[in-house]
Amino acid sequence: MKREIFITTDGSTSIHIPEWGESYHSKHGAIQEAQHVFIKNGFSMCRDETIAILEIGFGTGLNAFITFLEATKTKQTVEYVGVEGFPISEEEALKMNYVSELKATEFEAVFKVFHKSEWDQRIAITPTFNLTKRKQLFDQINDIEQFNLIYFDAFGYRVQPELWSLAIFQRMYAALKQGGILVTYACRGPIKNAMKEAGFQIEKLAGPPGKREMLRGTKV
Repeated sequence: MKREIFITTDGSTSIHIPEWGESYHSKHGAIQEAQHVFIKNGFSMCRDETIAILEIGFGTGLNAFITFLEATKTKQTVEYVGVEGFPISEEEALKMNYVSELKATEFEAVFKVFHKSEWDQRIAITPTFNLTKRKQLFDQINDIEQFNLIYFDAFGYRVQPELWSLAIFQRMYAALKQGGILVTYACRGPIKNAMKEAGFQIEKLAGPPGKREMLRGTKV
């Protein structure tokens, strides 16, 4: 499908798919959304020295890069696994302006390594941040109690409802360690119900700019 790069309201780039009328991030701000949903309401909840993170939808690498920057500040060690069924090209990824918008020019080489590194290989980005990009469909995920945190960042329910099904959230629940959390930008009734049926304890939280609510689920 055709993909078009565009600038979101906060000045950061994203990718739009005209055929679906869907974008990789909120048009109200890609960076704002990532920081609010995945860092403020996800990563910041994890106090352990070492955190294992599973990202559902590696996409442009924004969530991974922001997590790297945050972990550098908090001095936490991160084992990061990003799952993507249909990766964007390296050329597209390197057109994203996240390094400049996040004022992280000292880590420009890190962002490039995120996208130049091989798929399905564990790469030591730094001594405290390991990245594994898995080219894999979400319904093929079979991890058991491996992760403290899941960033659920699939395309929206409107265009791919099958990615928000009970079967998928059962896989997510199984992949989390006890007490682990899943955060997502979404808050539709069917999504909330699927998460509850999978076993999650659900919280509705204030959403990022342009969105009223989001969800966080805990494995209890």
